[in-house]
Amino acid sequence: MRQAEFGTEGDHIRWTEAAGSGPARVYVHGLGSASSVYNAHIAADATLTGRRSLFVDLPGHGISDRPTAFGYTLEEHAEALASVLDADGAAGAELVAHSMGGSVAIVLATRRPDLVSRLVLAEANLDPNPSPTAGSSGIAAYAEKEFVRGGGFTETLERVGPTWRATMRWADPTALHRSAVGLVRGTDPTMRRQLMDLTIPRTYLMGELSGELRDRAGLVASGVAVLTVAGAGHNIMFDNPAAFAAAIAKQPASAS
Repeated sequence: MRQAEFGTEGDHIRWTEAAGSGPARVYVHGLGSASSVYNAHIAADATLTGRRSLFVDLPGHGISDRPTAFGYTLEEHAEALASVLDADGAAGAELVAHSMGGSVAIVLATRRPDLVSRLVLAEANLDPNPSPTAGSSGIAAYAEKEFVRGGGFTETLERVGPTWRATMRWADPTALHRSAVGLVRGTDPTMRRQLMDLTIPRTYLMGELSGELRDRAGLVASGVAVLTVAGAGHNIMFDNPAAFAAAIAKQPASAS
């Protein structure tokens, strides 16, 4: 386990690391998740082994600190993630990021292009105000006090099912709520616009069972490789790990 300081209060963001060669491949989890749980089996795939791999837990999640004075916006999460890459000397990293983690990765790539050489995004949130049925929307619908101390966190754990609950119960309730609010708020310009404006290689993975991706054609026109993963829903790394690993392993011919 390694750690780097983030924020202004001396708190630490932490990650585990698998040794290897080449540019670092950095795995970033989604809301209420943890990177090693969602990605260690992917990094161990025969097509991906031998690459230096970092499994980062964002602030308030997993093994990282959970400061009460932190805002947990997408921009603040991106700054904390930058602290990891700076401390690790991992400039030019490949980021493999899921859901909210994908949004954070997009913001980081926009703000610190020196740190990111490629994005592989698994159903990353691209737009503010997601569907009311989205997990982030359900959490953000509570007031913070109601979620943290009024039963909202407990209700959410009961509602989300065993897979998500397994890691969500590790997350700090305040951090979880603020992260969800930040995700629903989005960024300006939007995560979608930022992704489309980047020029590094970008791959966007959509689960076949998740429905249609809004403005898929616009993403493709901007140079984003959009792939539909058969038999998968939102958690592509669990539903079709072989296809997920293959998409990561497939190196683009060149930047768009």
